[in-house]
Amino acid sequence: MKRILLLGGSRYILPVIDAIHKLGHYAITCDYLPDNIAHKYSDEYHNVSIIEKDKVLALAKKLKIHGIMSFACDPGVEVAAYVAEEMGLPHAGSYEAVYILQNKALFREFLAEHGFNVPKAKGYSVATDAVADADKFHWPVIVKPVDSAGSKGVTRVDEVEDLVAAAEHAIKFSKTGRFIVEEFIEKKGCSSDSDCFSIDGKLVLASFSNQRFDENAANPYTPSAYSWPSTMPGEIQAELRTELQRLITLLNLNTSLYNVETRLGTDGKEYIMEVSPRGGGNRLAEILHYASGTDLVTNAVRAAVGDEIVGVTGDPVYNGSWAEVILHADKVGVYEGLWVDESIIPCVIERDVWVHPGDTVRGFSGANEAIGTLVLRFDTPLQLEEVMNNIPEFVRVKIGELRSS
Repeated sequence: MKRILLLGGSRYILPVIDAIHKLGHYAITCDYLPDNIAHKYSDEYHNVSIIEKDKVLALAKKLKIHGIMSFACDPGVEVAAYVAEEMGLPHAGSYEAVYILQNKALFREFLAEHGFNVPKAKGYSVATDAVADADKFHWPVIVKPVDSAGSKGVTRVDEVEDLVAAAEHAIKFSKTGRFIVEEFIEKKGCSSDSDCFSIDGKLVLASFSNQRFDENAANPYTPSAYSWPSTMPGEIQAELRTELQRLITLLNLNTSLYNVETRLGTDGKEYIMEVSPRGGGNRLAEILHYASGTDLVTNAVRAAVGDEIVGVTGDPVYNGSWAEVILHADKVGVYEGLWVDESIIPCVIERDVWVHPGDTVRGFSGANEAIGTLVLRFDTPLQLEEVMNNIPEFVRVKIGELRSS
């Protein structure tokens, strides 16, 4: 039995705990939130902040762990790499390499230095410094924390006078108090957010999705749905695959699951937007398992303890057209229920709602405000597109008014 330390306690790591147990190992969770749901299912819990790397290292040494993971938990990825390097445990790569991937400003610098297609970008600590550089960017720009995920703190800025407010908003979501300004890359078709896998530095599986957004959400840059396979042109996917392999080689990465965001710009260039050595949030690896049969979650656990990877032998082959809808409220209110049109009931593979009637819910300002997921399978891409392009006509979260106390 191997002891695996999981950083964080959200519901997204429940499949990881299940995989750990099925492999006969021991799951330990830690964070500073003892009421997080995953702690109820792990074998052991410790109240240690996952962003304090030396405290996590001390805990890991005390527990004599065999592996460490930060699955679907961006704040812990850097710390997991640090602990793994200090203890000689398996991990995606060096702490230095992972730090580059996890810091948006450093990642953009690395991409530019090595000739990747990359939007012009720069990191800052002070909002007025960004304003002073305003004429160096082609507008509009995107402002976001350098070290946050889930689209928290992200704002598109079209006018210079709005830059300070956007920067101050981003800083609130950065543990280091830094933000990045980057030129906005207009996408052609859908962007992609999906998971990939490397073994011994070789990219063995690359998946691409259609990432979709709710333009009426509190934060229109928070992904609200995904579908597979991607409609991105095959030649662009091939180019991205080549560039992802080049990135893995340059950073000397090893065996790992990655969450990867990419897009095709209206300029005809392919862009790697984000690469993080962890499972993606929003259950992406689980949906890929549904859609293709490839179990990336269990293999991420195997990678964490240095066991042989099983069944990851190539890019996914999809059994039909698959979609995931991220259930969310369009305003602050009381959850009253989920309505799904009768016409798509046969396509519903799973509905997973995390709130109950009467619970207070908030607007969709970030991935942390999701209230559940709906997994769908369609026989044809045409059926899928009809639903995904008109989600409110087929799926609605019913929200009532808050009652004053």
